[in-house]
Amino acid sequence: MIPNHPFIHGFLKQYPDIVLVMASKYIEPADFKAFYDAGITHFGESRDDAFIEKVDCVDLPITWHFLGTLQTKKVKKLIHRVDVLHSLDRLKLAKEINKRRSEPLPCFIQVNISGEPQKHGVSPDALAEFVDHIKAYPNIELIGLMGMAQYSDDFTLIRHQFKTLRDLRDTLIKENPSIQYLSMGMTNDYEIAIMEGASHVRLGRILLQEEAPDEEK
Repeated sequence: MIPNHPFIHGFLKQYPDIVLVMASKYIEPADFKAFYDAGITHFGESRDDAFIEKVDCVDLPITWHFLGTLQTKKVKKLIHRVDVLHSLDRLKLAKEINKRRSEPLPCFIQVNISGEPQKHGVSPDALAEFVDHIKAYPNIELIGLMGMAQYSDDFTLIRHQFKTLRDLRDTLIKENPSIQYLSMGMTNDYEIAIMEGASHVRLGRILLQEEAPDEEK
């Protein structure tokens, strides 16, 4: 797999303070070196089996992000391989992570900013209470919020949903200073997310020279 060098180099130059997380579902373990050499040091995977396979096969000094929904029963086998979790969305999961980890895990709370029933995440109205409950788990280190906007061509709608996440962060950070980052924006909407203050973007097909059929989730 050949990385899209002009895009990667341009992004890293234009946004030096934004963490570019490559959604690695599009590539095999043998492909990582080319993207690493192009400047990407953060990779994310949404499927637990693929995540474990790639972490165990790729011998590079990279940061591993788990992006997808994490089943509680899968925590034990992969949680010590994860550097950053983007999908903390329920107390049962937090309890299991706290039990299995030997040191705090940096976590984004996933918030359902689009209101779509098929998407996971804590509802905005329940977020403050959720944060308070998480404080009981010392092996959970809350670092920010993650959200996915509705897949749409409506710029105003997408921007409003990302702004919702930013406003939630701005409220929480007053009493929870560790909750400072915003993981939002994928291939179809990352530019809007950056306008609204994204600190981490999760990109997949745009980093390749050929297009992949599906958007990263």
